[in-house]
Amino acid sequence: MVKIGQEVTDFEIEIFHKEEIKKVKLSDYKGKWVVLLFYPADFTFVCPTELKEAAQLYDKFQTAGAEIISVSTDTAFVHKAWHDESEAIKIVDYPMGADPTGNISKQFGVYIDDAGLALRGTFIIDPDGILKTLEMHDLGIGRSAVETLRKLEAAKFVREFGDQVCPAGWQPGDDTLTPGLDLIGKI
Repeated sequence: MVKIGQEVTDFEIEIFHKEEIKKVKLSDYKGKWVVLLFYPADFTFVCPTELKEAAQLYDKFQTAGAEIISVSTDTAFVHKAWHDESEAIKIVDYPMGADPTGNISKQFGVYIDDAGLALRGTFIIDPDGILKTLEMHDLGIGRSAVETLRKLEAAKFVREFGDQVCPAGWQPGDDTLTPGLDLIGKI
């Protein structure tokens, strides 16, 4: 499984995006931030709420220099069918990745062997291909795209200003911390 601070091994994935099915590689996004949203399956209950919320914030992710790719073990054809049928998924304008072999889900440690599905996993990868954040949830617990965007903004800030760190709940424009002995015991 890929770990925080490590380079993510390149992979190729078939995507459904803008009414097309094609293959892309993670390396195609070199120089951009990438947010991978693994989810269990299309035509389910919690998944469309998560993907819809991410779609509603997609322009903010793009403004922040990031691409979202949602990933499940369904095929790209199933993604298209879901996109055509679900009111929530019709607004998804980011690539929907297909991982029917589970190989990419296994690479990220979210694959459920006995179910052939992925856990809910969120991974933020920096422009150099280094994993910066990861979050995994049980199947019944939905994620917050708002929090994922906040984490992306914090990761971007730390990358740009490496001598400063972001405290809990940090939002762009909030005060940051400069690590040092003078802070020990003062917070």
